[in-house]
Amino acid sequence: MSFMTTGTLLYDGDCGFCTRSATWLRAHGDNFSIKPWQTVDDLSSLGLTEERLQEAAYFISGNQVVGRGADAIATALTRCTRPWQYLGYVIKVPIIRSLARVGYRVVAKNRHNMPGSTDSCRL
Repeated sequence: MSFMTTGTLLYDGDCGFCTRSATWLRAHGDNFSIKPWQTVDDLSSLGLTEERLQEAAYFISGNQVVGRGADAIATALTRCTRPWQYLGYVIKVPIIRSLARVGYRVVAKNRHNMPGSTDSCRL
């Protein structure tokens, strides 16, 4: 499978919170694609597994993973409209990136409690 050079954000399409977040990103950026990982035929060609994709979003560019979790979201945000693209660049600043990664892990582990969540959001 070939992903556009602008990139693709893969997210958990079974999770209501993740789907809601992906819908928000789609509304603010059209310079990349957003797909539920469940629609990708050959995850192994990207070095990904269902288990890894249930834990975090991934940003793919040129058939390579360029971001996981908070890094994937930051990369997607840099492809959004202003002011959101600026937020993506701020998240990539090393000290902020460290905090964003911790925050992402906390949200991911508790996504079943987030707005728009479904029973499928439980890890």
